[in-house]
Amino acid sequence: MVSSILVIVFLPLLAAIVAGLGNKSLGFLPAKIITTGALFISCALSWPIFIAFLSGNAEATVVPVLKWVESGAMSFDWALRVDTMTAIMLVVITSVSALVHLYSWGYMDEDPDQPRFFAYLSLFTFAMLMLVTANNLVQMFFGWEGVGLASYLLIGFWFTKPSASAAAIKAFVVNRVGDLGFMLGIFGTFLVFGTTSIPDILAAAPAMKGASSIGFLGMRVDTMTILCLLLFIGAMGKSAQLGLHTWLPDAMEGPTPVSALIHAATMVTAGVFMVCRLSPMFEAAPVALTFVTFIGGATCLFAATIGTTQWDIKRVIAYSTCSQLGYMFFAAGVGAYGVAMFHLFTHAFFKALLFLGAGSVIHAMHHEQDMRYYGGLRKKIPFTFWGMMAGTLAITGVGIYWLHAGFAGFHSKDAILEAAFASGTEMGRTAFWLGTIAALLTSFYSWRLMFLTFWGKPRWADSEHIQHAVHHDHADSDHANPAAQEDAGDDAQHHVPSPAENDGTAGYHPHESPWVMLIPLIVLSLGAVFAGYVFTHAFVEDEGFWNGAIAYNEHLIHAMHSVPLWVKLAATVAMLLGLAGAWIAYIKNTSIPGKFVEQIKPIHAFLFNKWYFDELYHFIFVRPAYWLGKVFWRFGDVGLIDRFGPNGAAWVVGKGSAYAKKVQSGYLYSYALIMLLGLVAAITWVML
Repeated sequence: MVSSILVIVFLPLLAAIVAGLGNKSLGFLPAKIITTGALFISCALSWPIFIAFLSGNAEATVVPVLKWVESGAMSFDWALRVDTMTAIMLVVITSVSALVHLYSWGYMDEDPDQPRFFAYLSLFTFAMLMLVTANNLVQMFFGWEGVGLASYLLIGFWFTKPSASAAAIKAFVVNRVGDLGFMLGIFGTFLVFGTTSIPDILAAAPAMKGASSIGFLGMRVDTMTILCLLLFIGAMGKSAQLGLHTWLPDAMEGPTPVSALIHAATMVTAGVFMVCRLSPMFEAAPVALTFVTFIGGATCLFAATIGTTQWDIKRVIAYSTCSQLGYMFFAAGVGAYGVAMFHLFTHAFFKALLFLGAGSVIHAMHHEQDMRYYGGLRKKIPFTFWGMMAGTLAITGVGIYWLHAGFAGFHSKDAILEAAFASGTEMGRTAFWLGTIAALLTSFYSWRLMFLTFWGKPRWADSEHIQHAVHHDHADSDHANPAAQEDAGDDAQHHVPSPAENDGTAGYHPHESPWVMLIPLIVLSLGAVFAGYVFTHAFVEDEGFWNGAIAYNEHLIHAMHSVPLWVKLAATVAMLLGLAGAWIAYIKNTSIPGKFVEQIKPIHAFLFNKWYFDELYHFIFVRPAYWLGKVFWRFGDVGLIDRFGPNGAAWVVGKGSAYAKKVQSGYLYSYALIMLLGLVAAITWVML
């Protein structure tokens, strides 16, 4: 296992270095072969490790790499820890990343910077692997910042586009806010426990429950509460929870494969992984767990409400990711860490499937992302349709309770709602209801996406619109997208072009994606269909499978079995209601959405504009920062530093040289007179 772990982690890094340094001189095909081959090798080595833990034939292992830090009381090595948590993340990361690499062969086929793109993908994967194999908090922070850097590079991959550069900077800055909390949490943890070793910290954490307080911001607060809250702030940034979520939708400016990688298997799940990894610490801080539950439940509902109003196919799925992460966090908040990891596992498959399926639709529609210009595509791109159908059935939680059979989300999301209800706490019950309402909205916006894209009469754009939408063949973003224009009128926001306005026959016909893009959809569809059924028992009920990798709450798991039947059926009922609402509004009577929006214009505008979080932050943070910067520039930099610094020195030199120039007349008698006056002055000074 030792050699396998080293290969799994460092092979993507080696591939990234070769492809990145070789770049165009290496050639497109060699760069793609090296990076994609490295990921498939890592994936092939990861699954046997996961299966070994699944069958109970593996134990937690620490693979030393090198001596890292020796500084006073702080001492730790660079070592790779492999236990059940790590094994799960290895298969999630390498499987999705390998398929995204393969998919990108087709999607990025015409991009002139393919070697750089594939190098960034592999670097991203290496950073995430470093995060999940960390044996100490500093090493985890190294991977944490690594995925932040790689996401900045990938989101801003088309850096000549101002919107892409702005989105990359936004993601970087918002995550730095969360990372400040994460750093303070790490500093405080070392101060309290005297080590950064994760196993040592987790072993000592239970004894710290309510045992001490620590000074923070001039107050005395419970030690474990403040440490866990600070660590969770880091998770809020990385996993885009309410308040620090604003970077996630803008991350759509990157190519679609980037969206699939960030949203499904890597960066956004890092926060959930960290909370579950440090679950014994959080168990010692009930107040912090309550906060985690609240933020998770609120994010779950908040993001779902926005998803119901968006027209951009990628943004709908992006807000879906934000919502599903909320489910994972409130599962962790009520103590169901195994259930949270289970949803992380299943979500990776169906969310990657949905994003790559959306990319296939965008590819078919010549980079048009507005669903109002889709329609009737299921016969034109059947493989993409069935792949997205599998993903939709999974995310909406389709299944039959009495048969214990269903798609991936049926098993994992329903388990989360049952755990929240079974927790018996007020915040847990609140999260249950928030999650149930979010399940209804999830079903609505997911089927809305399917109906607008694949059913109905074609509303494909005419040639003029296509030319406007694809002014750059690779501009995979919101250009020419009415949904991206937040200042559009309400009528423009909810209006769907009718076939009479746009019969879809003028100059363009959708086409199915190449096989190199369809094969990942087929593989991910298998995960979306079967992952829940196959792995439910191990993740949710088998304490031996976890083998101490998380804080396993056996009482909660037993309580889940005894919740009322209506609780077990709540998610299914919500799914059916959402499906019915979407079918009525977008298939049976397509005039309903417009009429409905007319009745609730202020509410619709509020949701469509993402609860005005961006505008609020602009008013509270950006404008004061600009004003303060202008004041410091005008009065501090220009008025004080420049005036009395370099400008002042230059003025003195200029004036001095002007006077000196007057003395330098060039006449011999002038110099003789000056010498004589100087001699007289010197003699006078000596005599005095």
